[in-house]
Amino acid sequence: MSSPPVVDATRTLAVGSLLALIVLGLLWELRLAPTGSGMLALKVLPLAVPLAGLLKRRLYTYRWVSLLVWLYFTEGVVRAFGDGGLSAKLAMIEIALCLLLFGACALHVRARLKAAAPAGS
Repeated sequence: MSSPPVVDATRTLAVGSLLALIVLGLLWELRLAPTGSGMLALKVLPLAVPLAGLLKRRLYTYRWVSLLVWLYFTEGVVRAFGDGGLSAKLAMIEIALCLLLFGACALHVRARLKAAAPAGS
């Protein structure tokens, strides 16, 4: 049985935005606007953990990623209004990616549960 198109689309969007957050975090802390020795680049490690679960379509992973992403959203808000220059712009991109990831995960979970529900309920 194939998945509904919305399930595939939200999966692609979730994986893509998660990968984009990882790349952004690494580039931000190591190349674009480093804040020291590069140790802040380690902040992307928790984002790498759920990648396998998203790729394997584990519903539970989509649920907890939608909670984890709010930590990165909070960092983006703090840095968008606390930093200046390029760092503030990168923080705004982080905020947008977090909102995209949250929305994709929420819609994915909803679509999967709706598709799994028995007909007539």
